[in-house]
Amino acid sequence: MIVNKQILIFAFMTDTLKRKFSVREIRQDFPALRQTVYGKNLIYFDNGATSQKPQPVLDAINRYYSKDNANIHRGVHLLSQQATSGYEASRNYIKQFLNAAASQEIIFTKGTTDGINLVASSFGETLKKGDEILISAMEHHSNIVPWQMLCERKGLMLKVIPINSRGELKMDVFETLLSNKTKLVAITHISNSLGTINPVKEIVAQAHAVGAVVLVDGAQSIQHTKIDVQDLDCDFFVFSGHKVFGPTGIGVLYGKEHLLDSMPPYQGGGDMIAKCTFEKTTYNELPFKFEAGTPHIAGGICLGTALEYLNSFNIDEIEAYERELADYAQDLLSTFEDVKVIGTAKNKTSVVAFVVDKIHPFDIGTLLDKQGIAVRTGHHCTQPLMDHYQIPGTVRASFAFYNTREEIDTFIAAVEKSISMLR
Repeated sequence: MIVNKQILIFAFMTDTLKRKFSVREIRQDFPALRQTVYGKNLIYFDNGATSQKPQPVLDAINRYYSKDNANIHRGVHLLSQQATSGYEASRNYIKQFLNAAASQEIIFTKGTTDGINLVASSFGETLKKGDEILISAMEHHSNIVPWQMLCERKGLMLKVIPINSRGELKMDVFETLLSNKTKLVAITHISNSLGTINPVKEIVAQAHAVGAVVLVDGAQSIQHTKIDVQDLDCDFFVFSGHKVFGPTGIGVLYGKEHLLDSMPPYQGGGDMIAKCTFEKTTYNELPFKFEAGTPHIAGGICLGTALEYLNSFNIDEIEAYERELADYAQDLLSTFEDVKVIGTAKNKTSVVAFVVDKIHPFDIGTLLDKQGIAVRTGHHCTQPLMDHYQIPGTVRASFAFYNTREEIDTFIAAVEKSISMLR
Protein backbone atom coordinates (compact mmCIF):
# COMPACT_ATOMS: atom_id res chain seq x y z
CA MET A 1 0.00 0.00 0.00
CA ILE A 2 1.26 3.48 -0.84
CA VAL A 3 2.32 5.56 2.15
CA ASN A 4 1.54 9.20 1.39
CA LYS A 5 2.13 12.51 3.09
CA GLN A 6 -1.08 12.29 5.11
CA ILE A 7 -0.05 9.01 6.77
CA LEU A 8 3.31 10.48 7.70
CA ILE A 9 1.51 13.40 9.35
CA PHE A 10 -0.70 11.09 11.42
CA ALA A 11 2.24 8.89 12.40
CA PHE A 12 4.36 11.85 13.45
CA MET A 13 2.10 13.31 16.13
CA THR A 14 2.51 11.86 19.61
CA ASP A 15 1.38 12.90 23.06
CA THR A 16 4.88 14.18 23.83
CA LEU A 17 4.79 16.80 21.08
CA LYS A 18 2.49 19.54 22.33
CA ARG A 19 2.20 23.16 21.31
CA LYS A 20 2.25 25.90 23.91
CA PHE A 21 -1.33 26.90 24.68
CA SER A 22 -1.64 30.46 23.39
CA VAL A 23 -5.10 31.72 22.46
CA ARG A 24 -3.58 34.53 20.41
CA GLU A 25 -1.63 32.00 18.30
CA ILE A 26 -4.57 29.59 18.08
CA ARG A 27 -6.81 32.32 16.68
CA GLN A 28 -4.33 32.88 13.87
CA ASP A 29 -5.01 29.31 12.72
CA PHE A 30 -8.71 30.04 12.08
CA PRO A 31 -9.30 32.32 9.05
CA ALA A 32 -13.04 32.63 9.71
CA LEU A 33 -12.37 34.48 12.96
CA ARG A 34 -10.62 37.31 11.11
CA GLN A 35 -13.76 38.63 9.40
CA THR A 36 -16.19 41.38 10.21
CA VAL A 37 -19.99 41.19 10.51
CA TYR A 38 -22.01 44.39 10.06
CA GLY A 39 -18.75 46.32 10.43
CA LYS A 40 -17.89 44.60 13.73
CA ASN A 41 -15.16 42.07 14.40
CA LEU A 42 -16.83 38.67 14.47
CA ILE A 43 -17.34 37.11 17.90
CA TYR A 44 -18.26 33.50 17.28
CA PHE A 45 -20.14 32.00 20.24
CA ASP A 46 -22.07 29.28 18.36
CA ASN A 47 -19.54 26.49 18.72
CA GLY A 48 -22.16 24.11 20.11
CA ALA A 49 -23.80 24.16 16.69
CA THR A 50 -20.60 23.89 14.65
CA SER A 51 -16.96 24.85 15.08
CA GLN A 52 -14.73 26.89 12.81
CA LYS A 53 -11.94 25.11 10.89
CA PRO A 54 -8.19 25.62 11.31
CA GLN A 55 -5.94 26.18 8.32
CA PRO A 56 -4.46 22.63 8.41
CA VAL A 57 -7.96 21.18 7.90
CA LEU A 58 -8.73 23.63 5.09
CA ASP A 59 -5.39 22.73 3.47
CA ALA A 60 -6.11 19.01 3.81
CA ILE A 61 -9.51 19.40 2.12
CA ASN A 62 -7.91 21.28 -0.75
CA ARG A 63 -5.06 18.79 -0.99
CA TYR A 64 -7.41 15.82 -1.31
CA TYR A 65 -9.62 17.35 -4.01
CA SER A 66 -6.75 18.90 -5.97
CA LYS A 67 -4.33 15.94 -5.84
CA ASP A 68 -5.63 12.66 -4.37
CA ASN A 69 -9.27 12.68 -5.48
CA ALA A 70 -10.20 9.05 -6.19
CA ASN A 71 -12.47 6.34 -4.85
CA ILE A 72 -11.09 4.07 -2.15
CA HIS A 73 -10.70 0.35 -1.44
CA ARG A 74 -11.21 -0.53 -5.12
CA GLY A 75 -8.72 1.03 -7.51
CA VAL A 76 -5.32 -0.37 -8.43
CA HIS A 77 -4.10 3.01 -9.66
CA LEU A 78 -1.91 5.35 -7.64
CA LEU A 79 -4.52 7.97 -6.77
CA SER A 80 -6.91 5.35 -5.40
CA GLN A 81 -4.16 3.79 -3.33
CA GLN A 82 -3.14 7.18 -1.94
CA ALA A 83 -6.74 8.08 -1.06
CA THR A 84 -7.24 4.67 0.56
CA SER A 85 -4.04 5.06 2.55
CA GLY A 86 -5.04 8.49 3.82
CA TYR A 87 -8.56 7.35 4.72
CA GLU A 88 -7.42 4.27 6.63
CA ALA A 89 -4.59 6.19 8.30
CA SER A 90 -7.21 8.60 9.59
CA ARG A 91 -9.29 5.71 10.95
CA ASN A 92 -6.25 4.40 12.79
CA TYR A 93 -5.47 7.84 14.18
CA ILE A 94 -9.05 8.20 15.46
CA LYS A 95 -8.69 4.78 17.08
CA GLN A 96 -5.63 6.08 18.93
CA PHE A 97 -7.31 9.38 19.80
CA LEU A 98 -10.23 7.56 21.44
CA ASN A 99 -8.02 4.78 22.82
CA ALA A 100 -10.19 2.16 21.13
CA ALA A 101 -8.89 -1.39 21.22
CA ALA A 102 -8.80 -1.83 17.44
CA SER A 103 -9.27 0.22 14.28
CA GLN A 104 -12.16 -2.01 13.16
CA GLU A 105 -14.12 -0.56 16.10
CA ILE A 106 -14.13 2.82 14.30
CA ILE A 107 -17.05 3.17 11.89
CA PHE A 108 -17.23 6.27 9.71
CA THR A 109 -20.72 7.80 9.63
CA LYS A 110 -22.34 11.03 8.45
CA GLY A 111 -22.29 12.35 12.03
CA THR A 112 -23.67 11.83 15.53
CA THR A 113 -27.26 11.51 14.34
CA ASP A 114 -26.30 8.89 11.76
CA GLY A 115 -24.32 6.93 14.34
CA ILE A 116 -27.23 6.84 16.78
CA ASN A 117 -29.63 5.77 14.04
CA LEU A 118 -27.20 3.03 13.00
CA VAL A 119 -27.20 1.61 16.53
CA ALA A 120 -30.97 2.00 16.87
CA SER A 121 -31.59 0.23 13.58
CA SER A 122 -28.94 -2.47 13.92
CA PHE A 123 -28.48 -3.23 17.62
CA GLY A 124 -32.18 -2.50 17.95
CA GLU A 125 -32.91 -5.65 15.93
CA THR A 126 -31.62 -7.72 18.87
CA LEU A 127 -34.25 -6.30 21.24
CA LYS A 128 -37.68 -7.78 21.87
CA LYS A 129 -41.10 -6.67 23.06
CA GLY A 130 -41.07 -5.54 26.68
CA ASP A 131 -37.39 -4.54 26.74
CA GLU A 132 -36.61 -1.07 28.07
CA ILE A 133 -34.37 1.80 26.91
CA LEU A 134 -33.30 4.64 29.19
CA ILE A 135 -32.48 8.17 28.06
CA SER A 136 -32.31 11.45 29.98
CA ALA A 137 -34.47 14.55 30.09
CA MET A 138 -31.66 16.66 28.59
CA GLU A 139 -31.13 14.67 25.38
CA HIS A 140 -30.88 16.18 21.93
CA HIS A 141 -33.71 15.14 19.61
CA SER A 142 -31.18 12.90 17.82
CA ASN A 143 -30.91 10.83 20.99
CA ILE A 144 -34.67 10.73 21.52
CA VAL A 145 -36.43 10.22 18.20
CA PRO A 146 -34.49 7.13 16.96
CA TRP A 147 -35.31 5.34 20.22
CA GLN A 148 -38.97 6.37 20.01
CA MET A 149 -39.11 4.98 16.48
CA LEU A 150 -37.46 1.75 17.63
CA CYS A 151 -39.87 1.43 20.57
CA GLU A 152 -42.87 1.86 18.28
CA ARG A 153 -41.47 -0.67 15.84
CA LYS A 154 -40.50 -3.33 18.37
CA GLY A 155 -42.92 -2.78 21.25
CA LEU A 156 -40.26 -1.50 23.65
CA MET A 157 -40.56 0.88 26.59
CA LEU A 158 -38.72 4.22 26.66
CA LYS A 159 -37.99 5.63 30.12
CA VAL A 160 -36.55 9.03 30.98
CA ILE A 161 -34.06 9.92 33.71
CA PRO A 162 -35.26 13.20 35.25
CA ILE A 163 -33.12 16.23 36.13
CA ASN A 164 -33.13 18.72 38.99
CA SER A 165 -33.53 22.49 38.69
CA ARG A 166 -29.77 22.96 38.18
CA GLY A 167 -29.81 20.67 35.15
CA GLU A 168 -28.20 17.64 36.79
CA LEU A 169 -29.35 14.05 36.45
CA LYS A 170 -31.23 12.61 39.41
CA MET A 171 -28.92 9.66 39.83
CA ASP A 172 -30.98 8.16 42.65
CA VAL A 173 -33.95 7.93 40.26
CA PHE A 174 -31.70 6.48 37.56
CA GLU A 175 -30.83 3.63 39.92
CA THR A 176 -34.52 2.86 40.48
CA LEU A 177 -35.23 2.88 36.72
CA LEU A 178 -32.56 0.28 36.02
CA SER A 179 -33.74 -3.33 35.97
CA ASN A 180 -33.13 -6.60 34.17
CA LYS A 181 -35.51 -5.26 31.51
CA THR A 182 -33.10 -2.41 30.72
CA LYS A 183 -31.23 -3.34 27.56
CA LEU A 184 -29.74 0.02 26.54
CA VAL A 185 -28.93 3.36 28.14
CA ALA A 186 -28.37 6.25 25.69
CA ILE A 187 -26.95 9.33 27.39
CA THR A 188 -25.35 12.61 26.39
CA HIS A 189 -21.88 13.17 27.77
CA ILE A 190 -22.24 16.96 27.83
CA SER A 191 -25.59 18.69 27.31
CA ASN A 192 -25.68 20.94 24.26
CA SER A 193 -28.26 23.19 25.95
CA LEU A 194 -26.99 23.29 29.53
CA GLY A 195 -23.30 22.45 29.44
CA THR A 196 -23.88 19.83 32.14
CA ILE A 197 -21.19 17.14 32.24
CA ASN A 198 -22.87 13.87 33.07
CA PRO A 199 -21.14 11.14 35.16
CA VAL A 200 -21.01 8.73 32.22
CA LYS A 201 -18.43 6.40 33.75
CA GLU A 202 -20.69 5.86 36.76
CA ILE A 203 -23.71 5.44 34.49
CA VAL A 204 -21.87 2.82 32.41
CA ALA A 205 -20.88 0.83 35.48
CA GLN A 206 -24.41 0.80 36.89
CA ALA A 207 -25.95 -0.09 33.52
CA HIS A 208 -23.50 -2.95 32.99
CA ALA A 209 -24.42 -4.31 36.43
CA VAL A 210 -27.91 -5.08 35.11
CA GLY A 211 -26.66 -6.34 31.74
CA ALA A 212 -27.47 -3.21 29.70
CA VAL A 213 -25.24 -1.66 27.05
CA VAL A 214 -24.51 2.07 26.96
CA LEU A 215 -24.32 4.53 24.08
CA VAL A 216 -22.62 7.85 24.88
CA ASP A 217 -23.46 10.87 22.72
CA GLY A 218 -20.12 12.64 22.55
CA ALA A 219 -21.09 15.40 20.11
CA GLN A 220 -20.44 18.06 22.76
CA SER A 221 -17.58 16.37 24.63
CA ILE A 222 -15.06 15.21 22.02
CA GLN A 223 -13.78 18.79 21.53
CA HIS A 224 -13.71 19.79 25.21
CA THR A 225 -12.29 16.90 27.23
CA LYS A 226 -10.10 13.82 26.91
CA ILE A 227 -12.02 10.78 25.68
CA ASP A 228 -10.84 7.27 26.55
CA VAL A 229 -13.51 4.79 25.53
CA GLN A 230 -11.78 1.89 27.26
CA ASP A 231 -11.62 3.82 30.53
CA LEU A 232 -15.28 4.85 30.21
CA ASP A 233 -16.07 1.24 29.23
CA CYS A 234 -18.96 2.50 27.09
CA ASP A 235 -20.26 0.12 24.45
CA PHE A 236 -20.87 2.81 21.82
CA PHE A 237 -19.57 6.37 21.47
CA VAL A 238 -20.69 8.74 18.71
CA PHE A 239 -19.53 12.17 17.58
CA SER A 240 -19.57 14.57 14.62
CA GLY A 241 -16.55 15.93 12.77
CA HIS A 242 -17.91 19.44 12.27
CA LYS A 243 -18.14 20.07 16.03
CA VAL A 244 -14.49 19.17 16.54
CA PHE A 245 -12.98 21.54 13.93
CA GLY A 246 -13.43 19.10 11.04
CA PRO A 247 -15.71 18.94 7.98
CA THR A 248 -19.47 18.57 7.95
CA GLY A 249 -21.03 15.31 6.81
CA ILE A 250 -18.57 13.04 8.61
CA GLY A 251 -18.64 11.42 12.04
CA VAL A 252 -17.67 8.34 13.96
CA LEU A 253 -19.39 5.48 15.70
CA TYR A 254 -17.10 3.63 18.07
CA GLY A 255 -18.44 0.24 19.09
CA LYS A 256 -16.98 -2.69 20.98
CA GLU A 257 -15.94 -5.26 18.43
CA HIS A 258 -18.00 -8.15 19.78
CA LEU A 259 -21.16 -6.02 19.67
CA LEU A 260 -20.51 -4.74 16.14
CA ASP A 261 -19.81 -8.30 15.00
CA SER A 262 -23.16 -9.46 16.36
CA MET A 263 -25.16 -6.66 14.72
CA PRO A 264 -26.71 -6.90 11.23
CA PRO A 265 -25.70 -4.31 8.60
CA TYR A 266 -27.43 -0.95 8.71
CA GLN A 267 -27.44 -0.41 4.93
CA GLY A 268 -26.73 -2.51 1.86
CA GLY A 269 -24.56 -1.61 -1.11
CA GLY A 270 -21.01 -1.53 -2.32
CA ASP A 271 -18.01 -2.29 -0.10
CA MET A 272 -20.08 -3.87 2.69
CA ILE A 273 -20.19 -7.27 1.01
CA ALA A 274 -17.74 -10.16 0.97
CA LYS A 275 -19.63 -11.99 -1.79
CA CYS A 276 -22.86 -11.16 -3.58
CA THR A 277 -25.01 -13.46 -5.72
CA PHE A 278 -28.70 -13.26 -6.62
CA GLU A 279 -29.31 -16.06 -4.16
CA LYS A 280 -27.36 -14.80 -1.14
CA THR A 281 -24.97 -12.11 0.08
CA THR A 282 -22.31 -12.56 2.73
CA TYR A 283 -21.15 -9.44 4.50
CA ASN A 284 -17.73 -7.88 4.75
CA GLU A 285 -15.65 -7.82 7.92
CA LEU A 286 -15.58 -4.86 10.29
CA PRO A 287 -15.56 -1.94 9.87
CA PHE A 288 -16.67 -2.20 6.26
CA LYS A 289 -19.86 -4.10 7.09
CA PHE A 290 -21.34 -0.78 8.24
CA GLU A 291 -19.90 1.46 5.51
CA ALA A 292 -22.01 0.87 2.42
CA GLY A 293 -21.32 2.94 -0.68
CA THR A 294 -18.74 5.57 -1.51
CA PRO A 295 -18.02 7.39 1.76
CA HIS A 296 -17.19 11.01 2.46
CA ILE A 297 -13.52 10.35 1.70
CA ALA A 298 -12.27 13.91 2.13
CA GLY A 299 -14.26 14.16 5.33
CA GLY A 300 -12.76 10.99 6.75
CA ILE A 301 -9.21 12.05 5.95
CA CYS A 302 -9.71 15.59 7.21
CA LEU A 303 -11.42 14.48 10.42
CA GLY A 304 -8.12 12.82 11.25
CA THR A 305 -6.38 16.11 10.47
CA ALA A 306 -8.77 18.00 12.79
CA LEU A 307 -8.19 15.60 15.67
CA GLU A 308 -4.47 15.74 15.06
CA TYR A 309 -4.66 19.53 15.28
CA LEU A 310 -6.60 19.34 18.54
CA ASN A 311 -4.17 16.75 19.89
CA SER A 312 -1.25 19.09 19.21
CA PHE A 313 -2.34 20.87 22.41
CA ASN A 314 -2.72 19.59 25.96
CA ILE A 315 -6.42 18.75 26.19
CA ASP A 316 -6.37 19.34 29.96
CA GLU A 317 -5.31 22.94 29.34
CA ILE A 318 -8.09 23.36 26.79
CA GLU A 319 -10.67 21.95 29.22
CA ALA A 320 -9.54 24.20 32.08
CA TYR A 321 -9.51 27.29 29.88
CA GLU A 322 -12.99 26.67 28.46
CA ARG A 323 -14.41 26.10 31.94
CA GLU A 324 -12.92 29.43 32.99
CA LEU A 325 -14.61 31.13 30.04
CA ALA A 326 -17.99 29.58 30.87
CA ASP A 327 -17.69 30.46 34.58
CA TYR A 328 -16.70 34.02 33.73
CA ALA A 329 -19.62 34.54 31.37
CA GLN A 330 -22.09 32.93 33.77
CA ASP A 331 -20.92 35.07 36.69
CA LEU A 332 -21.31 38.26 34.65
CA LEU A 333 -24.75 37.32 33.32
CA SER A 334 -25.91 36.48 36.84
CA THR A 335 -25.45 40.13 37.84
CA PHE A 336 -28.41 41.19 35.63
CA GLU A 337 -31.65 41.30 37.62
CA ASP A 338 -33.87 40.25 34.71
CA VAL A 339 -31.56 37.52 33.33
CA LYS A 340 -31.89 33.90 34.40
CA VAL A 341 -29.17 31.40 33.56
CA ILE A 342 -30.60 28.03 32.51
CA GLY A 343 -28.26 25.23 33.56
CA THR A 344 -26.19 25.80 36.68
CA ALA A 345 -24.77 22.34 37.30
CA LYS A 346 -21.74 22.11 39.55
CA ASN A 347 -19.93 20.18 36.82
CA LYS A 348 -20.40 21.99 33.52
CA THR A 349 -18.42 23.49 30.68
CA SER A 350 -18.42 25.49 27.46
CA VAL A 351 -22.10 26.58 27.45
CA VAL A 352 -23.95 29.46 29.06
CA ALA A 353 -27.66 29.68 28.24
CA PHE A 354 -30.06 32.27 29.55
CA VAL A 355 -33.46 33.89 29.25
CA VAL A 356 -34.45 37.52 29.80
CA ASP A 357 -37.70 38.30 31.56
CA LYS A 358 -40.45 39.28 29.09
CA ILE A 359 -38.10 39.29 26.07
CA HIS A 360 -38.05 36.50 23.50
CA PRO A 361 -34.63 34.84 22.96
CA PHE A 362 -34.92 35.41 19.20
CA ASP A 363 -35.05 39.18 19.70
CA ILE A 364 -31.92 39.17 21.87
CA GLY A 365 -30.11 36.96 19.37
CA THR A 366 -31.05 39.23 16.46
CA LEU A 367 -29.69 42.33 18.17
CA LEU A 368 -26.50 40.50 19.19
CA ASP A 369 -26.00 39.50 15.56
CA LYS A 370 -26.20 43.14 14.50
CA GLN A 371 -23.38 43.80 16.97
CA GLY A 372 -21.20 41.12 15.38
CA ILE A 373 -21.89 38.37 17.93
CA ALA A 374 -23.01 34.93 16.74
CA VAL A 375 -25.07 33.02 19.32
CA ARG A 376 -27.80 30.42 19.07
CA THR A 377 -31.42 31.02 20.07
CA GLY A 378 -34.34 28.62 20.33
CA HIS A 379 -34.84 25.18 21.81
CA HIS A 380 -31.52 23.78 20.48
CA CYS A 381 -33.22 20.52 19.44
CA THR A 382 -34.06 19.84 23.09
CA GLN A 383 -37.75 20.72 23.22
CA PRO A 384 -38.58 18.36 26.12
CA LEU A 385 -35.85 20.09 28.15
CA MET A 386 -37.31 23.51 27.38
CA ASP A 387 -40.73 22.20 28.42
CA HIS A 388 -39.17 21.10 31.73
CA TYR A 389 -38.09 24.69 32.38
CA GLN A 390 -41.38 26.03 30.96
CA ILE A 391 -39.62 28.32 28.49
CA PRO A 392 -39.80 28.58 24.67
CA GLY A 393 -36.02 28.54 24.35
CA THR A 394 -32.82 30.26 25.44
CA VAL A 395 -30.01 32.44 24.19
CA ARG A 396 -26.99 30.13 24.11
CA ALA A 397 -23.36 31.21 24.06
CA SER A 398 -21.10 28.23 23.49
CA PHE A 399 -17.33 28.55 23.62
CA ALA A 400 -14.25 26.98 22.07
CA PHE A 401 -10.58 27.29 22.91
CA TYR A 402 -10.17 30.17 20.45
CA ASN A 403 -12.58 32.43 22.33
CA THR A 404 -11.39 35.06 24.81
CA ARG A 405 -12.42 36.87 27.99
CA GLU A 406 -12.31 40.11 26.02
CA GLU A 407 -14.94 38.72 23.65
CA ILE A 408 -17.09 37.83 26.65
CA ASP A 409 -16.77 41.40 27.97
CA THR A 410 -17.98 42.69 24.59
CA PHE A 411 -20.78 40.12 24.62
CA ILE A 412 -21.97 41.16 28.10
CA ALA A 413 -22.04 44.81 27.08
CA ALA A 414 -23.99 43.86 23.95
CA VAL A 415 -26.52 41.86 26.01
CA GLU A 416 -27.03 44.88 28.29
CA LYS A 417 -27.48 47.16 25.27
CA SER A 418 -29.93 44.73 23.65
CA ILE A 419 -32.05 44.50 26.76
CA SER A 420 -32.23 48.28 27.07
CA MET A 421 -33.28 48.58 23.41
CA LEU A 422 -36.10 46.04 23.89
CA ARG A 423 -37.54 47.48 27.09
